[in-house]
Amino acid sequence: FPVFWSQRATDIVASKYFRIVGGERETSVKHMIDRVVGQIAMWGVEDAYFDLTPRLTFAYELAHILLNQYACFNSPVWFNVGVQECPQTSACYILDVEDSMESILEWYRQEGMVFKGGSGSGVNLSKIRPKGAPLSGGGKASGVMSFAKVADTNAGAIKSGGTTRRAAKLLVLDVEHPDIEDFINAKVESERLARYLIGAGYGNGIEGGAYDQVPWQNANNSVSVPDIFMAYAVSPNPLEEVTSAQEMLHKIAMATWECGDPGLFFSDTVNAWHTTPSRGPIRSGNPCQEFLRPPHEACNLASINLLKFLKDDGSFDIPSFIHTVDIMITAMDILIDRSSYPTEAIAQNSKDYRPLGLGYSNLGALLMAQG
Repeated sequence: FPVFWSQRATDIVASKYFRIVGGERETSVKHMIDRVVGQIAMWGVEDAYFDLTPRLTFAYELAHILLNQYACFNSPVWFNVGVQECPQTSACYILDVEDSMESILEWYRQEGMVFKGGSGSGVNLSKIRPKGAPLSGGGKASGVMSFAKVADTNAGAIKSGGTTRRAAKLLVLDVEHPDIEDFINAKVESERLARYLIGAGYGNGIEGGAYDQVPWQNANNSVSVPDIFMAYAVSPNPLEEVTSAQEMLHKIAMATWECGDPGLFFSDTVNAWHTTPSRGPIRSGNPCQEFLRPPHEACNLASINLLKFLKDDGSFDIPSFIHTVDIMITAMDILIDRSSYPTEAIAQNSKDYRPLGLGYSNLGALLMAQG
């Protein structure tokens, strides 16, 4: 490892990102960066981004950026590029599920493949019929939460990247869905049970204690609310809709106070900013909510370390920043056509719309360093 890398960076890379290539495990940052950069540069030539001579310049520039921590790819790139012939490289997937057993089982499969490759997913469950609704073959539906619990168990078993970290998933349910109160309270009840087990002597860590014994430990939950709901929630009028919205918002707030979930997904605001509304409405996002797109899409991510561009005189190195953006976004665009995806629809939409996320890290540190 470079001597200027922190101990935390060293520990993370050694434990999670060194891979087995050609039967041997990587043992240095040089091995890891050469694997990723060499593969991307080769694909860049084969896909006519540049020819052989610029390929070397591109590879040296990209290696310099990664080695000196000016920027970093999302984890699936480090997990899979140069290891698999057609690697999963996107961090974020937005899935969809219909009100049929076939679609629900397909949702489980897609999520499993997303987690296996080291990525996370989000989905809106509102199309699934509520608990107690009649079934075409007789009987009553078990409801949204019964199927969501199975998905939660699957996520806990598969994790992300096999065993490298906890699975990342987001569940969204529309506020008008009949099962919404069960959705709001699910994690509250698990948190209370976990506290009881901790009091009985179980450990209180994220893994290996009480929280391994209770459900709902693998997803972030959000309630999708339209503008009219929020308008009712703050209205002084004694209408039935107003009272209902206020009571519902209070239940959401109390649940969030107790266990951290659910969050709120402001559906009208999100769709007002929709850049390709012809693709259909945005009904969910990825687990961290920085990728908001319609279902059946994936996003490749990277982040730029802004503190690295602070010069000794306190100014920001704009030319170097622009150059880093250019190199990184080129590398990320190359990855789109060379990646694997869990479904044909996600693959096609990713290639058609080419969603990439190039974000910031250390923005706060940069502002503090500049006073």
